[in-house]
Amino acid sequence: MLKSFRYICQSKQILYLSVVLLLELAAEGQGRPMILKPESFRHYVDYFNKMEEENIKQAIPNDSAWVWMKKNIPLFECPQQNFEEMFYFRWWTLRKHIKKTEKGFVFTEFLIQRSYADKYNLISSGLGHHIYESRWLHDKQYMDQNLLVWYRGNNGKPMNKLRFYSGWVEDAIYNRFLVNGDKKFVLDLLPDMETNFAAWESEKKRADGLFWQYDVRDAMEETISGGRKEKNPRPSMNSYMYGNAYALFQLNSLIDLYRPGTARYGLKLDSIKQSLQTKLWNNNHQFFEVRKEQGDTLANVREEIGFLPWYFNIPDTQYSVAWKWLMDKKCFNAPFGITTADRSHPGFRTHGCCNCEWDGAVWPFATSQTLTAMANLLNRYQQQYVTNADYFDQLETYVESQYYRGRPYIGEYLDEKTGYWLKGDEERSRYYNHSTFNDLVITGLAGIRPRMDNSLEVNPLLPEGKWDWFCLDNILYHGKILTIVWDKTGLKYKKGKGLMVFVNGKKVASAPVLQKLIAKY
Repeated sequence: MLKSFRYICQSKQILYLSVVLLLELAAEGQGRPMILKPESFRHYVDYFNKMEEENIKQAIPNDSAWVWMKKNIPLFECPQQNFEEMFYFRWWTLRKHIKKTEKGFVFTEFLIQRSYADKYNLISSGLGHHIYESRWLHDKQYMDQNLLVWYRGNNGKPMNKLRFYSGWVEDAIYNRFLVNGDKKFVLDLLPDMETNFAAWESEKKRADGLFWQYDVRDAMEETISGGRKEKNPRPSMNSYMYGNAYALFQLNSLIDLYRPGTARYGLKLDSIKQSLQTKLWNNNHQFFEVRKEQGDTLANVREEIGFLPWYFNIPDTQYSVAWKWLMDKKCFNAPFGITTADRSHPGFRTHGCCNCEWDGAVWPFATSQTLTAMANLLNRYQQQYVTNADYFDQLETYVESQYYRGRPYIGEYLDEKTGYWLKGDEERSRYYNHSTFNDLVITGLAGIRPRMDNSLEVNPLLPEGKWDWFCLDNILYHGKILTIVWDKTGLKYKKGKGLMVFVNGKKVASAPVLQKLIAKY
């Protein structure tokens, strides 16, 4: 009886502390930026609103854009105006794609209706990008509802076209959890995610352990390596499945490290990694490549999807040699971005133009994936092939490419030499929600590396000597407001010299130079 009483008391105490913690987190989530003032950036939104005649309005029209952004987005300031402008432009465009339905908020890919979309004009190809980019919004209801619609919006079942395109949705959901820490939401969704993963296995897994996909259902039609009807194992699809398995492994371990699901997904990870490294690596080309269904041979063409294994931190160290091709101007490094295929290959840009070809033109979809993978490489691997300076160079090119007629613009794909958007003035291409940018600034350039524990890791990839100052402020992370400051001289923000990290206004880590910092909070 005494033991039972003690147990009840302890349980009540735990419940009380949990309620207090939740209230504290809620309060902290209403925090304010420490250094930057939102009104200092309102002029960007005023300019963006004046750039267009708003012919399509969804949940948050232009006249409400600034109010919404002020409540929801991180703030960023730097000495390079185009970086700063693009940061706010991409939040402004993301907001355009939030749509209110009878099931809740959803994120669209196109503003205009597409014939191949699911209900509510939903398309799954960019869903992973939507989750990664929006995980930094302060109000989580938008993506929470979007995910519930995707997984349960069809009379309690997934939307019909959740698996119409390849995706890394489970990985993205897990990485969103690393930012917001909402264990209850993600574990409630876990059975749905596991069902989706099993369906992918049933539909796409070959006897040899590799996963196949048509290039068009990889959202990458007209490739050099494949075709719309070719069931080829692709680095993209196999990397996605690894990332999704890793997410399910980690989420199962949150419940119990020793539960059967944890071990099951651990074995799947080993199998996918082994298959990818042994069967999709072309040792002659030193690159991960598509494997042809017919003939069971590699496609013998380097394509940008060969960088995708690093998006999920899959390869062993020796495979890092693949990155030497990124900065090679004869291979992937073009004047206006990273090409989707090797520039020296005879099949480069041979499929014609302007019908969504992935045979070499620059796609923001792939660029943002490659830059995420590159940031992972620079953070987690010992290698000699690319540097922080290379990362900045490619990110800067990405910024410069997102203009059209002298104004900020994001569309489908562009010419690698001229920067011309290949869909031109087509309505379907405007504000194409098919990539990330702000997540790259936050996790790459400014260097916030989300983690499950209560350690804060910051590793800016800004090269030494490039900028004397920048500030990333109003970052909602684990229920707290983060501020990252780089002030070489201490004169800009007057908070001290060097790199500084603040949590709810309290300095928790600093260094005189740009370097990795890890702090408890």
